[in-house]
Order: sequence, then C-alpha cells, then structure tokens
Amino acid sequence: MSYISGARSVPDEQVRIASTKMDGIGPKKAIQVRYQLGISGNIKIRELTKFQIDQIEQMIGQDHVVHWELKRGERADIERLISISRYRGIRHQDGSPLRGQRTHTNARTCRKLIRK
Repeated sequence: MSYISGARSVPDEQVRIASTKMDGIGPKKAIQVRYQLGISGNIKIRELTKFQIDQIEQMIGQDHVVHWELKRGERADIERLISISRYRGIRHQDGSPLRGQRTHTNARTCRKLIRK
C-alpha cells in the first residue's frame, strides 16, 4: 500500500486508474501527467520505481491543486458564504438542501438533524 499525493493506491491497480483516485485529478489531468513523464498507463503501481513515484508527486504538487488544498479551498468558500449571510450559506449552516430540492417529503436525514 503506497500513498501518492495523499491518496492511498492499491499496488495491483493500473497507473491510469490509480491516478484518478486522487482528489482534484480527473482522467484528463492523469493522462497529461503520465504523458509528460513518459509513463505507460497500463503499468501497475507496484512496478513503478521510487523515482517515478517521486516524479508523479512533484508534477502533481506543482501544477495542480489536490487533496487537502482542494478541501481547504472548498471549506473556505462555504465559510465565506456563511459569513456574508447568503442563502446558500444559511442552508449549509442548517444542513438543508442547497439547490432548491423538495424538503416536504425528501431530505429526511436533514430534517431529522434540524429537529434535534
């Protein structure tokens, strides 16, 4: 079991699949990183050398916002919405659905948490 940029990767997975499991890296960015480093997508994680893993981490770290940076940015956006009392911020604070979903018969978990 190895960690690449904070994401746990299974040794038997192919690089093209394992790289998309990192937060902030989709299929397109994963292909770009592999192409720049000259790594085949069909190679397994356990077949990568330590140098190749370090190269992947360095390339992703300098070019892309991933894992904890991404989560911190999302949380900061939500906190900003709450602080300026926007409708979405208030709904986040209450734990209610944000995007106009019906709450009379759906969103039972949200309503259960609100009642307590």
